[in-house]
Amino acid sequence: MTQQPTILVVDDEPDLVELICLTLQRMGLDTCAASDLASARQLLNSQTFELCLTDMRLPDGDGLELVEWIQSNRPRLPVAVITAHGNVETAVKALKFGAFDFVSKPLDLSVLRKLVGAAIKLGTPASARHAKANIDDATSDSPLLGRSAAIAELRGLIARVARSQAPVFISGESGTGKELVARLVHDSGARAEGPFVPVNCGAIPGELMESEFFGHKRGSFTGAVADKKGLIQSAEGGTLFLDEVADLPLHMQVKLLRVVQEKAVRPVGEQRESPVDVRILSATHKNLTELVAQGRFREDLYYRINVIELRVPTLRARPEDIEQLTTAIVRRLAQRLYMTPPELTPRASAALQAYAFPGNVRELENILERALTLSTGGHIDVGDIQLRSLIATPDPVDVPLATPVANPPSTAEPTLGNQLEDIERMAILRALEQTRYNKTAAAKLLGMTFRALRYRIKKLGIE
Repeated sequence: MTQQPTILVVDDEPDLVELICLTLQRMGLDTCAASDLASARQLLNSQTFELCLTDMRLPDGDGLELVEWIQSNRPRLPVAVITAHGNVETAVKALKFGAFDFVSKPLDLSVLRKLVGAAIKLGTPASARHAKANIDDATSDSPLLGRSAAIAELRGLIARVARSQAPVFISGESGTGKELVARLVHDSGARAEGPFVPVNCGAIPGELMESEFFGHKRGSFTGAVADKKGLIQSAEGGTLFLDEVADLPLHMQVKLLRVVQEKAVRPVGEQRESPVDVRILSATHKNLTELVAQGRFREDLYYRINVIELRVPTLRARPEDIEQLTTAIVRRLAQRLYMTPPELTPRASAALQAYAFPGNVRELENILERALTLSTGGHIDVGDIQLRSLIATPDPVDVPLATPVANPPSTAEPTLGNQLEDIERMAILRALEQTRYNKTAAAKLLGMTFRALRYRIKKLGIE
């Protein structure tokens, strides 16, 4: 007979302990209670538990002391804290100390059940194997490629934060892979079976933002012909990823702060708030600390979403990963084009190794995608990657092929990407005109396959 998971409840209020234990027993879980820190430590030393649920105020100390003790002595054991209503600062402090999650008094039993269910999932062997496969693998099949020390450290941090429900702030330059990191945190944690909802905060018009995030009731404004679920509610039981969170206007920052603090949302036109079970991950390439100092980002929201920070390294900070990344990207692009992956010549590889990549991994992907369409004979040579076109200089002809870019401007990436596409579009159009729009002949003139040309025509929107 399989033994039921056992939950340790630490609280000195008998009525509350009884309520929690009854709720958990109805979930098919065993419970054990302790009324103070000393007895809790004694039980933790003598028994095995799948979750510890502790109040913050105990007769012989603070619940944070127990959180710290568990982190040092039982690091694989999730611990959740019970906080007084409105005492979010204490909850945030507990999360920073390593708590799995928090629940506020008076207890909402549905919220408690979801918290406990998520914590139990963390301890299952299947969950552990899934997390290990997602994070620890450094092979070409891993989502997070690279063998550098910087990437190894990032993998370790992802594995740690995946075991928590704390808000995570992911920082890093454009093109480093912040959304990939967010997906790994989601896929490696207790919410892996729930939805992952990415939102680009800068892409939603200001007048629609509240309705998009929180949903609306029918008739709440002109055009609201039916009830609509918001993006936050769509992430119920899973993860909401707020990309470019710095672009949120101040009035939306206030509303998001309430979601983080109260774990509840109120659709436009609705009178009451509804509880929501969502983990919030956020990211931006901007400096939030500077924006807070300038009054453009709320300080209280910054501390709520930045409980744990993950910084994604730039590609130029891990040049030893370029070769592995290049191999994997070329293989993936070639598979999409139904062609044999070409090999890079030594000169092409050396040029990539010496380049500074202001656009990071995204720029590497763009360079290789273009090179693949230009390459011939099963090889990508230094001329195919055309790094000179990516370096802004008065006379690019005189610049060595692999000149690194020192301190590239933050606006370089989109400008350079547009220049690349314009150059490629002009070359294809010129070849089509010369061959009277015979695609087979144009492909031959360009030195690429017919299939590759057809793909580039579609991607570049050439009619």
